[in-house]
Amino acid sequence: MLIEERCYVLHAEHTPAMYLDLYRRSGALDLQVKTLGRLLGYFVTEIGELNAVVHLWGYDSFEERVRRRAALAGEPLWQDYLVKIRPMLKSMNNRLLVPADFSPIR
Repeated sequence: MLIEERCYVLHAEHTPAMYLDLYRRSGALDLQVKTLGRLLGYFVTEIGELNAVVHLWGYDSFEERVRRRAALAGEPLWQDYLVKIRPMLKSMNNRLLVPADFSPIR
């Protein structure tokens, strides 16, 4: 299994609640779950770098991730969502994680 961790830090004038509201209302949440498949969690930060949203997605392999992300990129609804959401983002970070053999998520 491969876990993708995505962290979006928002500009100060945008709150995580505003981001999550747009994410739900736009249909992006439903589209991502349908296209990417395995949502492991969606979080907002309380300590550390504030005003951030973190989400985790699970894939069986790197190739599956590439295929699913390409399918998402080709969706018109997703492209419309990106136009709305990008001005909210101060930074974006992405990591691919491989679970240890004893991890409960594998």
